[in-house]
Amino acid sequence: MTIEGKAEDAREPRIRLGMVGGGAGAFIGAVHRMAARLDDRFDLVAGALSSTPEKALASGRELGLDSARTYGSYKDMAAREARLKDGIEAVSIVTPNHVHYDAAKEFLKRGIHVICDKPLTSNLADAKKMKKAADESGALFILAHNYTGYPMVRQAREMIANGELGKIRVVQVEYAQDWLTEAVEQTGAKGAVWRTDPARSGAGGSTGDIGTHAYNLASFVTGLTPESLAADLDSFVPGRRLDDNAHVMLRFDSGAKGMLWCSQVAPGNENGLKLRVYGEKGGLEWGQENPNQLLFTPFGEPKRLITRNGAGAGAAAGRVSRIPSGHPEGYLEAFATIYSEAAQAIAAHKKGAAADKAVIYPTIDDGVKGVAFVEACVASSKRNGAWIKI
Repeated sequence: MTIEGKAEDAREPRIRLGMVGGGAGAFIGAVHRMAARLDDRFDLVAGALSSTPEKALASGRELGLDSARTYGSYKDMAAREARLKDGIEAVSIVTPNHVHYDAAKEFLKRGIHVICDKPLTSNLADAKKMKKAADESGALFILAHNYTGYPMVRQAREMIANGELGKIRVVQVEYAQDWLTEAVEQTGAKGAVWRTDPARSGAGGSTGDIGTHAYNLASFVTGLTPESLAADLDSFVPGRRLDDNAHVMLRFDSGAKGMLWCSQVAPGNENGLKLRVYGEKGGLEWGQENPNQLLFTPFGEPKRLITRNGAGAGAAAGRVSRIPSGHPEGYLEAFATIYSEAAQAIAAHKKGAAADKAVIYPTIDDGVKGVAFVEACVASSKRNGAWIKI
């Protein structure tokens, strides 16, 4: 959204938002709250913020929520909020993966829109059941693949859709971190404990946590659908029960080939999400740690630098840019783009209309594909890297 467009969007009433999970000390819950506030489209009015009533109440007080709308469980929250005249219209679910399905279905069956953290669920069976519940509810379902919100990611998607790279041949995507290089889960680090626990995370470790982001980004930008994969998963840290590194080869339905590497044991990498796409007529390169720049190389010509509000940037980048050229937009702004797109879709839904075609956000279908990717990776690796249909 441009600065001019943002003022116009702000005339819509704020959407009453609830949150499940994300209480005191939870990183991603705070990120979702900041993202929801940034474009002034949501009011957080209710929450079931922790797995225990005492912690939930304390977290609600800390956030300034009315104690009457701070709940000890998401089931109580869904039931009561659905009855209130000014009850929540949407809910953010920011719990560990294994809670996503049970929590989301409580709100979906009451027609409350859901904004859910990724991956969609901890297993494919629940993912398919959640899709069924979402389809039957009529409510909107937005999946928080926040990296799709960057202006230069939208720019790359637009350029490929317009044929500027020609037919896509090669897609390379990687997401490298180093925070699990040692067994920090054994020290009780909250984020590491559940992410390395199959009961809460699901069958995938790094594949579920960051591999799904890379997988989604590759498909979002190129418009291609991966149809099969061959994966080699490792748990390099002794005693770790889920993968912390994965090398995955991809075959797309168009005939393009791809490679995906995700790792949380790569020292020197903080949040190294990178995408490279090569077609018959040229190539694109983008990296999340320098997100306001996109490199475009037409075949046989020098590299061209496209910046967020600079020469070469198109309408797709412009509508999700907030501030003037030279001022960087980053992680929180990209996350906020998902919430603003959700707000526009919810506002249209209230009027019984579809959102403008320019409004883009990851859906329940993208979530199912992400969980299918994880399970296919695990199955392939168990078969010594055999090709598996996704």
